[in-house]
Amino acid sequence: MESTVDVLGIGNAIVDVLSNVEDSFLEERGIVKGSMNLIDENQARDLYAALGPGIEVSGGSVANSIAGISSLGGTGAFIGMVKDDQLGDVFRHDITSAGVNFPTPPSNAGPETARSIILITPDGERTMNTFLGACVLLGPDQIDEDLVRSASITYLEGFLWDPEEAKKAFKKATAIASDAGRDVSLSLSDSFCVDRHRDSFRDLISSDVDILFANEDEIKSLYQVSSFDDAMQAARQDCKLAVLTRSAAGSVIVTADEVHVVEAVKIDSVVDTTGAGDLFAAGFLTGYTMGKDNASCARLGALCASEIISHIGARPRTSLKALAEENGLL
Repeated sequence: MESTVDVLGIGNAIVDVLSNVEDSFLEERGIVKGSMNLIDENQARDLYAALGPGIEVSGGSVANSIAGISSLGGTGAFIGMVKDDQLGDVFRHDITSAGVNFPTPPSNAGPETARSIILITPDGERTMNTFLGACVLLGPDQIDEDLVRSASITYLEGFLWDPEEAKKAFKKATAIASDAGRDVSLSLSDSFCVDRHRDSFRDLISSDVDILFANEDEIKSLYQVSSFDDAMQAARQDCKLAVLTRSAAGSVIVTADEVHVVEAVKIDSVVDTTGAGDLFAAGFLTGYTMGKDNASCARLGALCASEIISHIGARPRTSLKALAEENGLL
């Protein structure tokens, strides 16, 4: 079957609520800065009520990546669950207007569409408090076999490894992709997520994953080491290709035979780090589907990340394709 989709993302369909807060706001509520916390519907309502002015925009880690791929001129599709409600309509409008194919029908019952309350401190760090809502309804029935077979890469969101039905959906998708000779990519998503699923993640990575994305904390958590170098060397043994991001220190791309260190793109001011890793993945995967070498893919990822941290929100505000062309990367 000929590939008609560059990257198919499978992940949480979430509407982000972004608000600037002081560090004391987190401290008073016992929220760990920089973490991703799962909250229930009542907690989500209470936290929302305590916020000042905010911005509401569609998000979700892998959904952000797929929107970025579309902005780069690639062909993207997304599978994720929303409810037939106002936020579900907002999510569908935003992702389809970005040029992404989003064929998953909404649910008519059960929890509301997911939302993530993202608290941005003055240093640009983001702390996520997420009510997963309808996301937990994703299961094997939502996996479109023809769509998986048509995608060069199926990109999986580690956050979805929590619900058992979503885990079954992942396993179905990876089996279909493997049978079709396609690549599978995984984002570890969050170090706390890795803590919950370390052994099963490592099994998945060694058996089914072709491209692993992780930041420094996540990869150290995966291998339970304190040194990035030790984690990197362990990843070289387990992973066909590991893309390891280190914020301002850039990225390290490793295989069994290669190590590439790529600098971050410097910008005047970091406004909001929300989505930096998501858009790095968008750039890397777009370059990968175009046949670029790993270092060039990482440079494209770094450029996309630099655009996203220059403003609030995890969706591009300018054409990433035009930006990449201006910088000689496309």
